[in-house]
Amino acid sequence: MMMKLLKPLFSALVLFASVCAAAQETFTNPLLPAGADPWCMYKGGYYYYTHTTGRNITLWKTKSIANLKTAEKKVVFTPPAKGPYSKELWAPEIHYLQNKWYIYFAADSGKNIDHRMYVLENSAADPLQGEWIVKGKLTTPDDKWSIDGSVFEHKQQLYMIWSGWEGDVNGQQNIYMAKMKNPWTVENKRVKISSPEYPWERNGKISNPDDPPNVYVNEGPQVLVNGNKLFLIYSASGCWTDTYALGMLTANSNSDLMNPASWKKSPEPVFKQSAENSVYAPGHNSFFQSPDGKENYILYHANSKPGQGCGGFRSPRAQLFTWNKDGTPNFGVPVKEGELLKVPSGGL
Repeated sequence: MMMKLLKPLFSALVLFASVCAAAQETFTNPLLPAGADPWCMYKGGYYYYTHTTGRNITLWKTKSIANLKTAEKKVVFTPPAKGPYSKELWAPEIHYLQNKWYIYFAADSGKNIDHRMYVLENSAADPLQGEWIVKGKLTTPDDKWSIDGSVFEHKQQLYMIWSGWEGDVNGQQNIYMAKMKNPWTVENKRVKISSPEYPWERNGKISNPDDPPNVYVNEGPQVLVNGNKLFLIYSASGCWTDTYALGMLTANSNSDLMNPASWKKSPEPVFKQSAENSVYAPGHNSFFQSPDGKENYILYHANSKPGQGCGGFRSPRAQLFTWNKDGTPNFGVPVKEGELLKVPSGGL
């Protein structure tokens, strides 16, 4: 009798173990219910993730980006109630540079025209510990409206890339680049390496009477390196449109990166909406590798329905990408929500 009772119990335990094992081998998008402008980096066996909350800067810490929903998280910076960086904190990124942690973010005083970029610094080994201090405003050459700052190093030189205005009036966002003296100081001049020129980059009609009738957008620049090529992936068109998409600039690693002519723009988007898969306005991406360094992933936000715009419906998603024979990245098509994806290799 006892054996008869134990057999169903054993079968149930085996089934439960199989389900748990399957859960560890796969994940689904979205990674979180909401979160725009997702960014992560890998260091010391952990991923450090952040996204736009608008009101503070929150960090997540996890051994597997697929387990973001259950990851440890902490608010590491809350801005003052008033002042130049008190409102609309956008697109934070965490970087480890010169043996310290840095967070770059854009913020304003409550008026969009005041948006500029700022830097936080932390010398602790774990960025969820220690103290994050305001290193200061990241003043760009010409000190114009600027958002979406990102940093990359090439041949022992730090570069800042960002989205900004040419002058003092809204209407078009371009991608700019400048050299950096150190992780919190931009030096010399800014150069414009991309402007919205193709029709797919110029979807930006606005009905708000306080804004221009159209705003053309290039924003969210991120650098990806493969072989002797640098690829600058950026978001194009207004995030309030369903046609928000990713474009690509390519430069040779031996070229002068501060020369706009070194960057060649692809005539078509490299990642765009898939109505068939119910993924709209995919963009503002970053990149990460699997824990064993063998796989490459694109991390991006998207909406699940048309017309959801730039608000809280955007959610972070990740998927594997590959390389074409010519060395360019192949991001494929945005995958459906709920589709089972293999957990990045070498992880949990």
